[in-house]
Amino acid sequence: MSTDGRGPIEAATAALTAWLASAAGETVPIGPPRTDGDAGGLTLWPLELRPARQTRSSGAVREPYRFTVRYLLCATGPAGLPGLDRVLTAATRDGSYPVVLEAGEAPMWTAFGSAPRPALLIDVPAQVDHPTPAAPPVLQPLRLRQMELRTLTGRVVGTQDQPLAAMRVELPGTATATRTGPDGRFLIVGVPHDPEHPGPVRLRLTGHGLVLTADVDPAEPDLVIVCAPPTH
Repeated sequence: MSTDGRGPIEAATAALTAWLASAAGETVPIGPPRTDGDAGGLTLWPLELRPARQTRSSGAVREPYRFTVRYLLCATGPAGLPGLDRVLTAATRDGSYPVVLEAGEAPMWTAFGSAPRPALLIDVPAQVDHPTPAAPPVLQPLRLRQMELRTLTGRVVGTQDQPLAAMRVELPGTATATRTGPDGRFLIVGVPHDPEHPGPVRLRLTGHGLVLTADVDPAEPDLVIVCAPPTH
């Protein structure tokens, strides 16, 4: 839910229609493609929901469920072409919404009961947010102790041991992040370490079309993290 109580699809649709009104210079109604006998103009229709790459959750914090809403924006009659021109120009100029020009498959138009006409597919990212559960009450006296800080260094490689450059390496939940160099090496300083409860450190790696996490041993002097594409 958004802050105003709307669901993710409703919120994505509202944001897109507001942008279309500004780009096209006219209000774009939501509905299936008009038949040839209807008045000309633009129409917007949510066509399908498409999956997106997910990020693995850690601990009590659940990552949002991400997906894409694909919309069909089509023009009916000559009156709809100027608006479609303005939308295409705005989308390619500011990059607000990615558009796909391949919107002319015959079975789709047959299902709508209308003749093929100029149209765009617009993909809008959306997500379902999961509320973070409330922390349980503190039942024991607080005890303060100083945490040690460690430095993590190592390499990020592919499945053939090739170095992966420009990979983002971060500590989830913090602002600590770096990128790998041309040789795939990275260095992260100031990593908290609790000597009373030693354990692995979780890193999040992003780049080369990958988003994954790795639990590493902070005592390892030269880490090697192998990034493999997900298996389907």
